[in-house]
Amino acid sequence: MEKWQGEFEMVLVSGICEEKFSLVSDAFKSNFDAGDELGASAAVTVDGKSVVDIWAGSRISTGDEWREDTIVNVYSTTKTMASMCMLMLADRGLIDFAKPVRDYWPEFAANGKDEVLVSHVMSHQTGCSGFPQTITTAQLYDHDFCANLLAEMTPWWKPGSAPGYHAITQGTLQGELLRRVDGRTLGKFFQEEVAAPLGADFHIGLPSTEYDRVAELDPPEKSIDQIVEVEPDSIAAKTFKSCVLDGTETGTTAWREAEIPAAGGIGNARSISRVHSVLACGGTVDGISLLKQETIEAALTRQTFERDLVLGLGVPYGMGFGINHEKLPLTPSARTLYWFGWGGSMGIIDLDERLTISYAMNKMASGLVGDTRAFNLIAAVYAALGKA
Repeated sequence: MEKWQGEFEMVLVSGICEEKFSLVSDAFKSNFDAGDELGASAAVTVDGKSVVDIWAGSRISTGDEWREDTIVNVYSTTKTMASMCMLMLADRGLIDFAKPVRDYWPEFAANGKDEVLVSHVMSHQTGCSGFPQTITTAQLYDHDFCANLLAEMTPWWKPGSAPGYHAITQGTLQGELLRRVDGRTLGKFFQEEVAAPLGADFHIGLPSTEYDRVAELDPPEKSIDQIVEVEPDSIAAKTFKSCVLDGTETGTTAWREAEIPAAGGIGNARSISRVHSVLACGGTVDGISLLKQETIEAALTRQTFERDLVLGLGVPYGMGFGINHEKLPLTPSARTLYWFGWGGSMGIIDLDERLTISYAMNKMASGLVGDTRAFNLIAAVYAALGKA
């Protein structure tokens, strides 16, 4: 499979694409042709092998083209990386998802949180979907400050009774749990235990030496607290207003250097698929073993399917990931893990097909849970497989 370039309308698409998956490159090009992209990358792996790895467009600020090594902030697609780290802790017997958080982080038991389970952290059910007070982005970069706020917080609803999307706080909770049992920060654990062994160009805390490769985001018109139209005193409003993001923060040195496990990951589609291929292939890829099959299977176990108090819709949460809804499946495969990032990025992990689909871009759409660009790519992959 040789690298190729093809000119479509005003965009030059580069990379590799097996002929069988030409529909994927067609869908990727169509997103540009429709004027929906500035710069983006898309990737597909099967059995850990790259079958699609394409990129196109520009990085915005300098007008430079999106290159093979261009990376970009992917917001909540980072959650898949953080949750994988948590699965690895469970796999090693360092943490038990069925145990209370207080067993690892005693201070967290305060103010009615003594029965919050680690599984509630993984499935957005702690009652702490936002911070108990409005914090600035500068304060968000201080992990200790944020963890202490959550430890002292009184839950906004009864933990375990329903999910409420922890847009930012899930990463703080996971990061503190990991630090309590492992000693490292989540970003360092990810780099040393996941990214480095796999050779994955994904970062939760970006070294300054890599700044010149980062594509700047083109933010949506509305900040994150304006996306969901809800009552001002609702849980959804309190969640998003507790730390208001507008998309411009990712261009700062402070954001890039901070380890924000729920939203600060910087990578590209290739690196997302590289990491996810471990999950898709039963825990081992290219001889690198990070997880046991049974640990991955446990992630597919539905934890809740109540109406999400933040997103306002039913989300079938597994252990750290979204899982397929049988009445409206994201893919034809029942054993699918996934998540999306604000603006459009995504990561799909299909255990039945041993397949991953990933997408990263710099032109942000307004949605939190994907948009048509990503869905077009997913549809194209399964059409190529004859499973549409």
